[in-house]
Amino acid sequence: MTPKLILASSSPFRRMLMENAGLSFEAHPAEIDERAVEAPLEKAGAKPDTVACILAKAKAEDVSARFPEGLVIGSDQTMSLGDRVFHKPKDLADAANHLRALSGTTHRLNSAIAIVHDGAVLWEHVGHAELTMRPLTEDFIARHLVRVGDRALSSVGAYQLEGEGVQLFEKIEGDYFTILGLPMLPLLGKLRELGAIDG
Repeated sequence: MTPKLILASSSPFRRMLMENAGLSFEAHPAEIDERAVEAPLEKAGAKPDTVACILAKAKAEDVSARFPEGLVIGSDQTMSLGDRVFHKPKDLADAANHLRALSGTTHRLNSAIAIVHDGAVLWEHVGHAELTMRPLTEDFIARHLVRVGDRALSSVGAYQLEGEGVQLFEKIEGDYFTILGLPMLPLLGKLRELGAIDG
């Protein structure tokens, strides 16, 4: 019998990607303290893609403990500019600081996936996207944040590419799924290999 698929996430975007791909699955959010997992890793100088992988596995393992019979898909994304790892802005002033730091630079999104079954990690993958933000003036940043409001606080980079955030960029290298935090093509390939979806 094929094990049921479980997405260890409450993210509407990740659910949408899975649904749009025609997958039959349940979604159960992980109950972990992400900052508590991240803090020692960052203190030890772990690379941003390593942090994303460890968080993806931690989420999948947490949900797998509750649903050991399922194939649990955990995912996480970190955003880095050189050695600096960004976290979601605390308020609009913090969002403005994020946009100032990213203005005129290229940052990286590190999107990790892990599949766990009965507590065992069967597979892990990390995809990358490189995003180059155009130079932004102080006036533009202020006007942009007035328009988008608290939506700027819902993402690490203080932008949503699927909305007005696309206006901030001059170049994007990487696929749509990786940018949204769930690299679907390698995931679907692995699920086919595992016999979890129709090959």
